This record gives sequence, structure tokens and C-alpha cells, in this order.
Amino acid sequence: MSERATREENVDVVWSGDWVAERLGVGLEGDGELRELLGLALRRNPKRAHLLVSNVLGKHVPQRPSVVYGAGYGLGERVRALLGAEEARRAVVLGYAETATGLGHAVADGLRDAPYLHSTRRPVAGVRQAGGFEEAHSHATSHLLLPEDPALLAQGAVASPLVLVDDEFSTGNTVLNTIRALHELHPRDRYVIVALVDMRSPADRDRLTAFAVEIGARVDLVTRATGTVTLPDGVLERGQVLVAAQEAEEAGPVHEAAGRAAPVTRVDLAWPVGVPDGGRHGFTPSHRAALEAALPDMAERIADTLGDGARQGRVLVLGFEELMYAPLRLGTALEDSLGPGTEIRYSTTTRSPVLAVDDPGYAIRTRLVFPAHDSPADGPGDRYAYNVAGAGFDAVVAVVDSTADTPELHAPEGLLAQLAAHTGQVLLAVVPSYTPTPVQEPAVLPEPLRGPDFSSYPPEDVGWLLQDLSDTELEAPTEEREEAIQSGGAHYAESLPVEYQPSAEYQALFSAALETSAARIARAVGTVTETVLAERGPRPVLVSLARAGTPVGVLMRRWARHRHGLDLPHYAISIVRGRGIDATALRWLAAHHAPADVVFVDGWTGKGAITRELAAAITDFEASGGPAGFDPEIAVLADPGGCVRTYGTREDFLIPSACLNSTVSGLISRTVLRADLVGPDDFHGGKFYRELAESDVSGRFLDTVAARFDEVAGQVEAEAKELLAADRAPTWEGWAAVERISEEYGIHDVNLVKPGVGETTRVLLRRVPWKILAKRGAGTDLEHIRLLAEQRGVPVEEVDDLPYSCVGLIHPRYTRGATGADGKAVAGGSTPAADGGAVKDA
Repeated sequence: MSERATREENVDVVWSGDWVAERLGVGLEGDGELRELLGLALRRNPKRAHLLVSNVLGKHVPQRPSVVYGAGYGLGERVRALLGAEEARRAVVLGYAETATGLGHAVADGLRDAPYLHSTRRPVAGVRQAGGFEEAHSHATSHLLLPEDPALLAQGAVASPLVLVDDEFSTGNTVLNTIRALHELHPRDRYVIVALVDMRSPADRDRLTAFAVEIGARVDLVTRATGTVTLPDGVLERGQVLVAAQEAEEAGPVHEAAGRAAPVTRVDLAWPVGVPDGGRHGFTPSHRAALEAALPDMAERIADTLGDGARQGRVLVLGFEELMYAPLRLGTALEDSLGPGTEIRYSTTTRSPVLAVDDPGYAIRTRLVFPAHDSPADGPGDRYAYNVAGAGFDAVVAVVDSTADTPELHAPEGLLAQLAAHTGQVLLAVVPSYTPTPVQEPAVLPEPLRGPDFSSYPPEDVGWLLQDLSDTELEAPTEEREEAIQSGGAHYAESLPVEYQPSAEYQALFSAALETSAARIARAVGTVTETVLAERGPRPVLVSLARAGTPVGVLMRRWARHRHGLDLPHYAISIVRGRGIDATALRWLAAHHAPADVVFVDGWTGKGAITRELAAAITDFEASGGPAGFDPEIAVLADPGGCVRTYGTREDFLIPSACLNSTVSGLISRTVLRADLVGPDDFHGGKFYRELAESDVSGRFLDTVAARFDEVAGQVEAEAKELLAADRAPTWEGWAAVERISEEYGIHDVNLVKPGVGETTRVLLRRVPWKILAKRGAGTDLEHIRLLAEQRGVPVEEVDDLPYSCVGLIHPRYTRGATGADGKAVAGGSTPAADGGAVKDA
């Protein structure tokens, strides 16, 4: 909603604050939009006389849903611009009950990827309180924080901005009390306060500045309008006298009800399963996506139940106290569904007692009073709906959660009966109250494995979030595995290839490659580590994707310690293409570290399959109830495929750790996931090849690269600075090349095309290779590739226009009949293509 459209919606000849201003001398001064946004009313509250009544909040004044949602969403976009996309993605948004629950939701939507939580005055059995605070001027003071995920407010704490959203920022007491309480538990570097209007006095502004200095954090403020309220001496006492006089004279307006009570019809929303009714226990980006997809159908259900009579009239969508966001979004969807011929308005019921005066210069013209209908913890009491009676609504859609769908709601004096007396039709839409189901953790999660009992790495270099399957026979001949994998009879992670034992000639090639490339690797290690520290610091938790990512994770950890004195935690975790990430390992990480601090690390990108796999796996993990906050972005040493934005280089060059298997990776196997070996609460499996200790070069690889750190430090500083300022958005150039090669060579399966030096090496060591495509003119980076290809009888084809140094093609539609008795590829002839045609011979 544009600012101009919003202003047009609120312009009135008489300002809705004149009545209070004239009688009490209350002054409202500020920028040109302020009086369009706010009116004035009198509280029936001994702690404060006046009430600022927002015209765009959707609480007391019925407003177009798109205007209400646009006001919050626009503030969220401004916060995103303030923080930047990366920091906004790590932010957590906290809204205040009851008035700002919907506003905070809309702000979180404007940030796009931020989880949302709002405070609540409704205790929920079985949900542990994660915090709370008091609101001094309110008639109902206790705010509870009840996130389903206890780590929500702690995630990424230092590097994760907390965005606090309220409808108005008057004195700042409530927000400062909140920050102080939460900062003691989870200190942060940055807070952002968001409000529709900033009405603080100069003294209050100075107090916020001093507070930020006191806690050592940056505190920003984002508001739509700024002004001040001038209160004369004795205004509280005079306001109370005025309220008493008005009520004694029965000045509260009485509008004649319809001659006959309107019918009440229940409408089945078909609310999406698993989506919370609001942010009381947390609302994640995945919840938001599911709700967005379901909104059009729910709006159609409401529209169909309203019938043709209401389509050309005025319809109010009425929310319920803290339940503001769900009815608001139903209202915006109804606007889209019914179009401009129907006038849709939105507001909610409230706990706040406010005087009603039927005067154009007063913001609260009418009030409906009815008993509470959600069994509140503080006992029974009156509730209110303002500016509904006498507003000429042809229909009212009352939206409540199932906790509030009680006999009191349907009683003769209840809300539905009150509404039915003032409109032609009442619809009741019930949103199921979300009942948190915390993830049931095993009594004791497994602990990481460390060297020397598991792996040849020193214990401080990496903790393996794996279970030890060293005594289990898992190896199968390469050709047998390939046939089973391609036929669908087995998944590649259910067995292990026989570990390749390098010849003396190949070992010499590895040694030469290591010496030649050590400085280039050290430079890439330094660049990616500095980028991570700058964007995810100051103490990220490195989590490498076992096993190719683990040597890189160890090197990044060593760089951070060598250059900055940082002792970064580092763990290795299993991810399996087509099966996802190890959920038990993620739960372990969430139990020991803030999920937002976790940085996933891999060695290199090929076509980006694991990049996509990780993103989907994290989404599925959160959707299944796992702790939220993990960032699926991967940091890699080399990104020749253009698949990630955090990398050391995008060149496709030889990384010696790709030349070998376990003997350069701490003697650990590729990871294993098989149902008979890995239970639902187990880590994925792996083997420690102790018997290969004499061939182990893992430590030599690390030490050789680390010895060049000082030599490349200057280059790293310049390259990291340049990268941080550059556009590093993924191009997915590699994926496009893989799709082209797959079709050009008649393979029709991108999983059988392995691009880049690292992936091609894996093809030659672990799979049944068909042919190798080498970029014409590629030099020493491919010497080991050519040697392995020669040993396995695999043709190497020189090609142009290749974004990689080389690409390995796995034998399509492999059967053991397609190779010789020794497992070497048969040269010459044609090979059956995936579509039954012929594949051109190399």
C-alpha cells in the first residue's frame, strides 16, 4: 500500500482528536502525517488519561486490511534496508501483546526471512516460560514469552539483531525493560526498535542513547512518524473526572440494533495443518510460506459463505485480542478475492477499557461490551469491540482461535450475540489454537567422536558427529555398487567403495601437486575464513560436510587461530544426497550452540546438488519441529560452479585433498546411512581406517598448507576486502553447463555428470567412469586425472567452452557387461543411452 493511498484513506474534515484536545488541553504535534495516523480518546484507566488511537493499526478503528498490513510490511522493509540482507536474515522479531501482535508479524514479513515471536498474556500449560516483563502504564501488565523452541531468543545472540515492535514508542520504558531483561540472558550487539509513531520527549530520547552505551550495543529506531504529546498539569485527575462525568450522563452512545438478530454461520477455513495461529509460540519463514499458499482458498470459503448479498456491501473481519495476524491476512485475501466492489474492513476486539463518545472529533465512537470468552488466567472480565456498532457493516466475519470458541462466546450476552444485533450477517471462523509439541530429545544425545580414537586428526581440530561403524563390513566392489545404485536397488550411502590404494606414481603426483598448490590453497582458505568472520562472526561454529569439507574446516579453524587467536569450534556432519542431513546431529548442535552461529563448510562446488540438498534439508528439519535458525548457506574453498556466495575462489583448480580418499581426510570413510545400522536418534555412520595409518597424509596436507599462511596474508586481506564489497550472488553457471552436457552426450541424468577437478577425481576413484571431458589447454591441475584415467582405461576428451577444468561422466545405464573383467571401461563402440538411443563414441 502506497503512502499516498494510506493518507487518502485517513483524511477527514474533523480530526479525531479534537474532542480530547479541547477538553483536556492535550496537544499533538509532529510531522504532516501524524494527525492522519492518530486520533485521541480517553482511557478508563487510573494510570494514564489519554489513548493514542491509530488509524492504521486495525485495533480500535476498522481499516482496510491492505492498509494495515502495508503499514507493518513497509516498516519491515525499512528494517531490512537498515540491517542489510545478510544481517536481516539472522534477525529475530519480537512483537508486543496485545496491540502490536499483528504489526510485529507484518514487520517480520517485510524482513522476509526472520522468525517471529510475540509476548502473550495467556499462559499455556506445558510450555516453559523463556522470559517476561512488565508494562507499567497498562491495565494488564504481565507479558510472557513462550517460544516453542527455547533457543529462539538465544539463537545467534551476539550476531543476531533483535527487532522489537510496538505500535507506539511513547516513553520507551516497556522496550527498555524488555531489552534489559533479555540482554542479561543473551547479550547482543544490535537491537532495532520499530513503531508506527515515536512520541518520546527529549529526555526520553537522551535516556535511550545512554542506555545503548550502558549495555554496549547499537540501538536503532525505525518509525513511520514522529511527534510529541503535550500534557498539561493535572491531566490524569482531570481525565478521570471527565470519564466519570460522561459515564454518569450515559454519554456512551447507544445505537439502535437491527430489529431481528442476524444469523450466525460457522465457516470451515481448512486452516493449513501445522501452521500456528500466530506468533505466541513462534512463527517461522516456513510457516509463513505455508500460510501464504493457503490464504486464497480460505478467502474463497469465506466469500462463498457470505453469499452474493454481502459482495456489494461493507464487510468487517473482526479479530480477537492477540489473534490479529490471522484475521488480518484473511482480510487481505478477501480484498483480493472479492475485489473493489466489496468494502472490506478489519479490526479486533480488545481488553483495553476506553470511553466511547459519539462525536466526529473523538476516535472511539461506539463500543460493544461482552464477557471474556477464552478462560483468561486473570479471571473473567469485560472485553470490547470499538467502532463496530453503528458503522453500517452488512456482515461481520468474527475470527477466533479454538481456545476462545467457548460457551461464553455463544452466550446471549456474548460477542456473537452483540455482533448479530448490529449487522445483517455474522460468520464465525475458528482458527485451531496451536499446541506446541517440543521435539522429544533422547535422554542423552550422542557425543562427537574425536581423534585419536576416531580419525587421525588431533581431537581439538574436529569433533565427528558420526557413529563408529569401523567393525562393520560395508565395502562392495565398485562395479557391483554402480549397478545397484543405477538400477535403484540400493542408495549410494548404504555401502562404501573399496578404498583406493594409490600407486607410487600417483603418490608422487599428489606430493608434487601439494607443493605446487599449497600457497593457492592457503590463500583460498584465508579468503573464505575472513569472509565468514566478517559476515558471520565474531565466533562462528564451523560445521563441515563430511568428509570432503572436513580438511577445509580444519584449515579454516587453523587460519582463525593463527591470524586472530580464535579457537573456533569445528564439527563434521553427514549429508546424503536424496536423504538429507543428519537430523540428530543438527539437534546436538542446537543443544550446544546457537543455530544461527553455525556455518556449513564444504570443499568445493560441482553443479550445486549438495547446496540445494542442504537448503531443502534445513527447511524440512524446521518443518518437522526441529530447532529453527540454521543458515543453509555453504562456505566453500572453491566455487567453480557459481553455486554459493561465500567462497575462497571461483577457479577450478586442483585441491590435493580431492586426490585421495580417507588417507587425506583423517582416515575416515565417506558417511553411511542404512536403516539397519542408523536409528532415528543415532548419528549417521562412518568408518575409521586405522589399518591405513602408514599411508596417511592428512597431517602432512594440513601442515603444508598452514605453513604458507603468513606468506599469503597480504593477498588474503586484499582479496577478502574486494569480495566483501562485490556482488557474489550465485550464477549457477555450472548447473547450466551440466544440463547441457547431460543432453549433448545422451545421458539425460545430471547425477551422472560430475563437474570440476574434485568431482572428476571422485568418479575415477569410486564410480564406474565412462569418459572424462578436459578443458583444452588445462595443464598440471589435470595430471593426476590423466594418470587415473589411464589406469582405468577411460578416454579423455579435449573440449572447448567448458566452465570447469574437467568433467567426469559416469557410465550411463551401467551393467557389469559394459566393462571388461577388470572393471575398466570398454573402449570403442556405442553405449546404450538413457533414452534407448546411442551415445556418441569418444
